[in-house]
Amino acid sequence: MLYTYLGFFGFTLLVVFYTSYKLRKDNLNTSNGYFFAGKSLTAPVIAGSMLLTNISTEHLIGMNGSAYKNGIIVIAWEVTSAIALVIAAIFIIPRFLKLKLTTIPEFLEKRFDSSVRSVVAVLLVCSYIFTLLPIVLYAGAINVESIFDFSTAFSIPKEQSLLYIVFIIGIIGSLYTIFGGLKAVAYSDSLNGIGLMLGGLLVTIIALYQIGKGNIFDGVSSIYHFAPKKFDIIGSEDSVLPFSTLFTGLMINQIYFWGMNQSIIQRAFGAKDLVEAQKGLVYTGILKLLMPLIIVIPGLIGFYYFQEQYYDKPDLIYPLLVKKVLPTYLYGLFAAIILGAVLSTFNSVLNAASTIFCIDIYKKSFNKNVTEEKLVHYGKISSLVLALLSISIAPLMAYSPAGLYFLLQKLNGIFFIPISSILVAGLFFKQINAAGAKAGVLFGFIFYILTSFVLHLDIHFVHLWGIEFVFNFIIMLVVSKMYPHSKSNIAYEEELSKKYEKSWSGMNLAGSILVFLTLLIYIILS
Repeated sequence: MLYTYLGFFGFTLLVVFYTSYKLRKDNLNTSNGYFFAGKSLTAPVIAGSMLLTNISTEHLIGMNGSAYKNGIIVIAWEVTSAIALVIAAIFIIPRFLKLKLTTIPEFLEKRFDSSVRSVVAVLLVCSYIFTLLPIVLYAGAINVESIFDFSTAFSIPKEQSLLYIVFIIGIIGSLYTIFGGLKAVAYSDSLNGIGLMLGGLLVTIIALYQIGKGNIFDGVSSIYHFAPKKFDIIGSEDSVLPFSTLFTGLMINQIYFWGMNQSIIQRAFGAKDLVEAQKGLVYTGILKLLMPLIIVIPGLIGFYYFQEQYYDKPDLIYPLLVKKVLPTYLYGLFAAIILGAVLSTFNSVLNAASTIFCIDIYKKSFNKNVTEEKLVHYGKISSLVLALLSISIAPLMAYSPAGLYFLLQKLNGIFFIPISSILVAGLFFKQINAAGAKAGVLFGFIFYILTSFVLHLDIHFVHLWGIEFVFNFIIMLVVSKMYPHSKSNIAYEEELSKKYEKSWSGMNLAGSILVFLTLLIYIILS
């Protein structure tokens, strides 16, 4: 147990010292320095931070649990991200940086009006606090408890142990955000990202090595021949993620998440320039194509070891696999890596929520003349309050019957489809105005709640995303035609008419390669 604690505290302290060293000369008393890292982020830091904001224990636990139960078909959540990142890098990020945005809701005010900005800002903060952050905290607590077994060590019920771990993780994560802002989040993410990739790959490699009796490729062959149906990437229409969802709601989800989601795209807003932002998105796409080795394959290995024994509790599979294959002296190091992944997502999303609250809600609606120092001060206070709200909601995630990852995706649909539809409309459809945007948000919000949680329609929730997206556009177009603008948005058009920053010369080639590799994965596994 000594090696477990040494590994855990050793890696955790390394991240703290590294982050502190990187921040030693930074001015964090301005909104630019605190919320946007002083516009200094480079491509590797952007990619590492984007990946770690996205990948946390709801992926390690939830995705692997889903792969254990449903097979490799769930890989679609990961590999299609590469295509979305290419689309974001070529068509979305250049326009956002051209407008010199600080937040996504700010774009909506420039394009539509201030009330659209306010409504979306509130929805975004709610989506982070009531869905994403509680699930991240609870999934992290499950993994930490499984490694250290605090409930047994302190003779307390497991539910009570999980509550304590949720609280501790939430407080530690909020400290990163409160005292270091975006730059602390980004630099800690980049180091934790290296740890996650190495630690996650180690679990997969050791397991395949053991199954193959010294030969990793024999291990791959063994788990394939043990359950070949688990490797069917196309699957059937009644599967957990039908192949047809790629052509309805899945890509809408991916484009929104990687190109329009504040917690992700804030790294691009903090980039040195457009070239670094585009490179950062492409590097992230490369890493996403590798992530199934860490968050899908272990679930299939789990089926080889445990068969259907844990079908009713798939979220237990990854912790059980870690305990089965890792030597005990690596437990602590792996627990630190897991904690780093949890903290990375938690503090990144918390930073985004705090940024939106301070800039799009407090400054815009309550105190337009607030000083830079005061805005940073309120950013720290709001981070603490929002963190405590998330901590209090996290225990409710224990009642998810379908697994944490699919719970997260289903709840996210409440917010992101209405928001993504008006963002796409604002970016690419001039004929849609503020009245149409408001109608689209209202209709989409009500439509998804009714169809998914009240009427319980027998339609896959990802298909519902696509249906809602189309209906939203019809509503927006009709309302915009019925209530046309009395004046055009001249300021927005003038800003958009300015020249773009210089793009990365290798963007089109790199993007084409990423799209080709994604298609190749489907061809090979189909």
